[in-house]
Amino acid sequence: MSKFEMFKINLFLRLYAWIKIPLIGFCSPSLVELTDTRLALKIPLGYRTRNHLKSMYFGALAIGAEMSIVLIAVLKIKDHTDAGGDRIDFVFKDFKINFLKRPDGDVHFISDEIKTVVDQINEAKNSTERINRTMKGYAVVPSINPLERVAEFELTLSVKRKVSKKNQI
Repeated sequence: MSKFEMFKINLFLRLYAWIKIPLIGFCSPSLVELTDTRLALKIPLGYRTRNHLKSMYFGALAIGAEMSIVLIAVLKIKDHTDAGGDRIDFVFKDFKINFLKRPDGDVHFISDEIKTVVDQINEAKNSTERINRTMKGYAVVPSINPLERVAEFELTLSVKRKVSKKNQI
């Protein structure tokens, strides 16, 4: 992915976050890697995201976990609606996280289930049923140890196409 494409996605992420869910924007997430199979998102450790022990607050960890799964869904849904397709809504059905170690630096949230999310959105384009998929991911602090997981998470993304009135006739 080119630097320009990464810049465009990060700009979209910032605007989307501040307009739709300002709490996400407050944590300043940014995309650091996007391939066909993997997405990595960074949330910096700073005044806004740290707790009283100077490690990342669990609310910021939850936002990073959520965004590492949902960012690709938002981008695919945007492409679909920009092409004139029906609106597709999403929500998280459940969320489990295991905190393994204190995150004492900028945290990277990694999801290797991009294909699952893309397939789910593609399936929703042709269905009016609610479609649920559970996906896993993990978090690392690259400045301390890029291979040691500080958290592991599992979220169930639920999507449903809203048929517009023009397509009901």
